[in-house]
Amino acid sequence: MPSALFSPLQLRSLTIPHRGWVSPMCQYSCLPETGEGVPNDWHLMHLGSFAAGGAALIMTEAAAVNAAGRISPRDAGMYSEAQAAGWERMVDFIHRHGAVDCRIGAQLAHAGRKASTYWPFSGQSGSVPESDGGWQTVGPSTSPFDGYASPVAMSETEIIAVIQDFAAAAGRAVAAGFDVVEIHGAHGYLLHQFQSPLINTRTDNWGGDEAGRNRLMLEVVDAVRNAIPDSMPLLLRISASDWADGGVDVEASVRLARAAAERGVDLVDVSSGGAVAHQAIQAAPGYQAGFAERVKHDAGVPTGAVGLLTSPPQAEDIVANGRADAVFMARAALRDPHWWLRAAYELGHDIPWVPQYERAVPRHGF
Repeated sequence: MPSALFSPLQLRSLTIPHRGWVSPMCQYSCLPETGEGVPNDWHLMHLGSFAAGGAALIMTEAAAVNAAGRISPRDAGMYSEAQAAGWERMVDFIHRHGAVDCRIGAQLAHAGRKASTYWPFSGQSGSVPESDGGWQTVGPSTSPFDGYASPVAMSETEIIAVIQDFAAAAGRAVAAGFDVVEIHGAHGYLLHQFQSPLINTRTDNWGGDEAGRNRLMLEVVDAVRNAIPDSMPLLLRISASDWADGGVDVEASVRLARAAAERGVDLVDVSSGGAVAHQAIQAAPGYQAGFAERVKHDAGVPTGAVGLLTSPPQAEDIVANGRADAVFMARAALRDPHWWLRAAYELGHDIPWVPQYERAVPRHGF
């Protein structure tokens, strides 16, 4: 039987060679000596290894749409021409050196109240003070994430400016040659902060009821869709559940996904969690695939599944049974950057190898 995982997927005018994709993974490795938020040789090696390993679509780590939107001082950005030039180098490399006809997507983000934090391997935790290179964070209200500094509640002028920043970043991604753009609306970052009733306590037009809380997310979708070509696919990453009482649930996420699809989103990348520290996640292999399945069928939009998806048969089952249209790999890809070559072999499907590695094509076992 042909492999469903290794069948192509068409999104607008873009054909993606198969359904095994690389999830965005922050590297916290942009260094002052190579420029604020500018990707460097580490990112080239990191992303390039997946291209050589047979991935069909590689999403970048979250690229902040303005300086205040970075998760940490070492996060990548898409708010300057120097950053866009750094990303263009990655795009060109992946287009030239992928085992399959590899595609690359830019994830655009703003961390909101979860910005200005120490990177995970810094030896410190919590918010970075301004005296150590941090900055004042912003959010829908002054409520902080547990253990972080309090943000400033955004004015309407600031909200509109962020929408414009997303559009400008999308334009830079197009100029850099990216194949896909994804809006990061998950994991407790700014757009999710506005969406979640656990965080957004505003009473103006950017809060209140569900329509008000979804407004920023959907206006960013409109702005980005208008900033990129009609032929370019637009993805949206959401947290389908806050895993906390009174928070976003899958029913609300279905409604959001349906509205986003009507505005031009082509695939919803379905994750969960991140809004609050008291979430009660019930993690298990494939624990988020049910969310992707529910959004796909109830909202009528293609979805990608992510979260403890590690084995080729597991990924094949998700696509073959119509639970999601693609599978995003994260930690499994870090452990094995050639995961897709191995998966194709295990599923009895042939995909190309880069010529430099052809001597390693398995003949009698992987």
